Amino acid sequence: MKYIKTDWSMPYYNMAFEEYLLNDMPPEDYVFFYIHRPSIIVGKHQNTIEEVNKEYVDDQGLVVSRRLSGGGAVYHDEGNLNFSFVLQAGKEDVNNFRKFTKPIILALEKIGIKAELSGRNDITIDGKKFSGNAQFARRNRLLHHGTLLFDSQMSNLTKALQVKDLKIQSKGVKSVRSRVTNIKPYLTKDISIQEFQQYLVEYMGELNPMDEIFLSDQDMKNIEEKVTQKFSTWDWNWGISPDFDIQNMAKFDCGIIDVRLNVSEGKIKNIKIFGDFFVRRPIEELEAKLTHQIYRRDALMKTLETIDLNDFFFGLDKKAFVEFLCQQ
Repeated sequence: MKYIKTDWSMPYYNMAFEEYLLNDMPPEDYVFFYIHRPSIIVGKHQNTIEEVNKEYVDDQGLVVSRRLSGGGAVYHDEGNLNFSFVLQAGKEDVNNFRKFTKPIILALEKIGIKAELSGRNDITIDGKKFSGNAQFARRNRLLHHGTLLFDSQMSNLTKALQVKDLKIQSKGVKSVRSRVTNIKPYLTKDISIQEFQQYLVEYMGELNPMDEIFLSDQDMKNIEEKVTQKFSTWDWNWGISPDFDIQNMAKFDCGIIDVRLNVSEGKIKNIKIFGDFFVRRPIEELEAKLTHQIYRRDALMKTLETIDLNDFFFGLDKKAFVEFLCQQ
C-alpha cells in the first residue's frame, strides 16, 4: 500500500486527486487522508440543487463539490476526517463495504470504541452514524472513500443539507441530527483530529505495510488541470436540472432512485436518473439504453434482457425496476 500525505483543504483538489490516482498513476494500491474547509460533497448521481440548502450555502460561503462516487450528500468541515483508498479490485469488491470499513472499525476497537457497519454503507457507534462510505469502480480499479465525524459542527450539518422525506422515513427517525455523532466524545484521551489521523495511518501500516510516496511537480500540475477543467466547474458541481413531465422516486435496498422522464408519442424521449445508489458501470449507459424505447412494461423488459441491472442498482429485480419506471 502506498501512502500519500496531502494538505489540500479545497475539496476540488482531493476529488481531482482521486481521479488522478484511478486513471493516471501506476496501478498500485493507495491511501490518503484529508480535511476540508466547510463544504458539501454531493454524490455523482445527485441533483445538487435538491440536496443542499442553497440559501445557507451562499450565506456561509460553503464550497459545493461533486465526487466521482454515488451515494448521498455529506457535510465536511475542519472537524471531519476523510479517507480514500484507490486500489486494484475485482467485481466482488464493488459494494463490499464491510471489507474496506474493517480497518477503521478495528482501529477504533483498539482504543476502546465499539463501532460497527450498519445498513448499506454507514459505520455507527451506539446506533449513531459517524461515517458514511461510497465507492466508484472503473475497469479493474476501485475508489473507496469515507467520512469520519471526529469533532464536526452538527448544527451546521443539519442546516446545510436538504434531506428527502423518503430517507428519513426509511431510517425511522425524525432528523439527521438525531442519528449522527462525533468520535471525540467516546475517546478516553483528548487528542486533536491531526493526532487521530496519525494514529489511523500508523495502525493501517501495522495491518498492511505502507510506503510513503510523494507527488512530483508534474503530478501537481496535472491535478491542477483536472481542477480547472472539471472539478471546480459549475457544470460538474451543479449542472442543469432539466424539466421532465414524469418523475418517479422510491427507496430500494440499493438506495433512493429518482427518475425523470420525457415521454412523447409513447416513447421515452429523454431520461435522467438521480439518486444515492452506487454503480459498477456509468449510469449514462442505462439512460442511453432506455432512451427512444417504447414506454411500456413489456418493451422495457425486453430492452433490459441484455443488461445486468446489478451494474447499476445492486440487488434490484428487473421487473420491480420496470414497474417503478412505469408507475404514474
